[in-house]
Amino acid sequence: MDNFWTSKKPINGLRHFVLVNETKEKGNITFLMVSVLDSEINIKITFEELTNSGEWCKGWINLPKNKSITEEYSNYKSRNKEGGKYDVFVNADSFFNIS
Repeated sequence: MDNFWTSKKPINGLRHFVLVNETKEKGNITFLMVSVLDSEINIKITFEELTNSGEWCKGWINLPKNKSITEEYSNYKSRNKEGGKYDVFVNADSFFNIS
């Protein structure tokens, strides 16, 4: 599976994500995707949603800054500046496990 993806629609204002974990839940393959700019912005997505929904493109698409980091990101950060820190746990077999 490719590790680098671009969302066709901003997710909390950001569009470039990296696949850091792959797990199997209830018979479905699930991926943890983390924004390359802000690890607080992360999502779990099924294999089906990632590959067949038409909402994601493999690789990082070169976009103008205002398309890759939208105003929604500033709004998200201002709403969540007091929020807790979100930990991202990387599986032992993850491409991003450096321990």
